[in-house]
Formats: sequence, C-alpha cells, structure tokens
Amino acid sequence: MALTVVSGTGRAWRLTERIGSGSEGIVYGVDDARPLVAKLVPDPPAPAAYRRRIARLVRQRREPRTVRLLAGAPVRIAWPMVPVRTVGPEADGVDGYLMTDMRHAFQPFTHILAPAARRLHLPDATWATGLTAACSLAHLLADLHAEGYVVGDLKPENLWVDGRGGVGIADVDSWQFTDGGEAFPGRMGTPGYTAPERIGAPPGAPPDTASDDFVLAVLVHQLLTDGLHPFAGHPADGCGYLSYDDNILHGRCRLLDRTSVVLPRSVPPVDLLPRRLRDLFRAAFGGVRPPASGWAEALAAESAPGRLRTCPADTRHVHTLERPWCPWCDLAETCRDVGGAKAERDNRHNRHNDGNSDSSDSIDNGDSRDRVNNRGKDDACQR
Repeated sequence: MALTVVSGTGRAWRLTERIGSGSEGIVYGVDDARPLVAKLVPDPPAPAAYRRRIARLVRQRREPRTVRLLAGAPVRIAWPMVPVRTVGPEADGVDGYLMTDMRHAFQPFTHILAPAARRLHLPDATWATGLTAACSLAHLLADLHAEGYVVGDLKPENLWVDGRGGVGIADVDSWQFTDGGEAFPGRMGTPGYTAPERIGAPPGAPPDTASDDFVLAVLVHQLLTDGLHPFAGHPADGCGYLSYDDNILHGRCRLLDRTSVVLPRSVPPVDLLPRRLRDLFRAAFGGVRPPASGWAEALAAESAPGRLRTCPADTRHVHTLERPWCPWCDLAETCRDVGGAKAERDNRHNRHNDGNSDSSDSIDNGDSRDRVNNRGKDDACQR
C-alpha cells in the first residue's frame, strides 16, 4: 500500500519503503531529491498536543539556538522540517513530520557497540574510534543541554555514528523543551537506559539534564568496553538476575563494587579504562554526576596525541597509554582459554554420550543452553 503525506500548505510526498519502527512511531522513506524520511505516529496519547509539539519544533528550527545546533556538516540532528499528515482511504489522518535521512551520512549506533556488527559495518574502527564517538556524543549532549533541550529517552536506537566516530541523533519529537513560556515535557524512557530516580517514576514525571547525564555515562561505557553495559552481570548475592534496571536500582556495578556482580572472564577488564574516566564513571553511577560538558572535556583529553598506544602485535588493537600491555591481546588469550575449556567439556559430553545413548537428549539440551549463554561472550572475544 503506497502512502502519501501532505503538509499544511497542501504539498504532497509519496512514501516509499518502511525503514523501521519504535515504541510509538514508524519511519518511511520519502520519494524526494533530498535525503528525507517521514516519521508517522499512528496513536499518540494526545493527538492535538502532539501536533502542537511538532509545529513548535518546526518553528524552532529557525531560532538562533537551533540554527547553532544544526550548523556544520553532516547535520548532527534529524530535526523536524515540516508537519505532515497521511491522506487516502487506507491511512487517513496519521500525523508525523519529515526529517533528514540520517542514513545519508551515518550508520545505526548499534554498529559500533556490538563487536560482530562493527567488524561487518565499520571494519576499520578501533578503540580510538569508540573514544572519538564517546567524545562526539558528549559534545552533542552538552550542546543540547546548553540550548535548553533534554533528550529524556537517550538510547542506542535513536543515535547514529559514522566511520570517524561522529555522532548524530534522531527522535527529536520526544525531547523536553520550552517554547514561548510553554513547557513540552519529555515522557519516554527505555529499560536499561533510564536513570535510577526515573525508574518506576509516575507517568508524566519529567526528565532533566542529570537523567540524561546518567545515560550518557552508560553509553560511553558501552562504547569503550565492546558494548558491555556497566550494570551487566548476575547478582553476586545469589539473587536471580532480573534486568539492567534492577541492577541499576540496587547499585550492582563492578565499577562501584567489583564483588556485587558475577561476569564472565571474557568481558573487557576494568583497567582498560583510563583512571580519569573510571573516576567519572564512579561519580556518574554512585556520586555526583558529571555533566555532559565534563565528559566531553575528559574524553577529548584522553583522545589527545600521545594518550593512545597501538599494539605492535596487532595494529587493530589500540588502548590507553596507562595500560603497559595490550588488553585486547590479553582478552583474546582469555577467550582461547575459555574456548579450550568449553571444547574439553564438549568432548567429555560426547564421550559420555557414546557410552550412554539414552542420555543424548539431556546432553544436547544442556549444550544448547551453553551455546546460547556464551554467544555474547564469544562475540566479545572476536574483536
């Protein structure tokens, strides 16, 4: 079914392929000479309020603070350009807006977080690229906060990255902002990317810059540790693992207390991180949160010439000068040890299976669980 959207002045655009969807919206390609996409929101909680929000964001595009944010190339923000509404018998009256197609200059942020995706889509990326992306993200968030915007729902799915580590952001329609004295609160949140004070908060409780700063620290940690969430791990006190949010609420984080969680040996070590950044992480997760501008300054300092070292054995391995030997080589050796131990377990299982065919089902099932549980660990080892 071909969809058509029109603006308030009557200009029409034909939508092409469906690109993706989120918690509320659906994104489509747009048949236009410019790189554009359309975001449609079929069922906003308050349709009139949503239309008003989009109209205000479009108007703010011409204001000095937004002009400053959109300066430079490539444009870092997929800002709403024009409000649109669908027409036609199949989908009439669905509101949305046109925005820049971030695929024109960026890739999904998840491509730099997951080692397997990074090898496929960003094969030249190293730890230095992740450090640059962390610095770019911190600068972007600091700029947004300085101009009075709160993202509120900062997460990998609304971020973009390029091969040099530049970062962009979309889903502006969920941000918190003011316009002419009228407040437009943020109301979205994503499990694993929510500050502890907002987890379980009443509906409509507004975010603030401090809650953005918490999530920034989570994302920076993931960028620098092969996608590892800082609150990953099974509770060491014997409680069953429930979620990242549960670990966040209980402060289960190896940076705060290395005995609070159990993690596989194959995850990147804590001392992969420069001391200055470790201190910032501890403050972000258990003390006075550093603002985005503080992160930008510290990350820029760690990216400075002379602060990084390239492994002589593998030029793809880059690490902080503070580390006297290559952590990635260490990690590869650990993974080989883990892989060898698993191979020995498999051999024992096979020998047992040869001697007792009746137990083959239980052995196969157990091995399948092993493969599922270790898939993420094996992926982290293949840097």
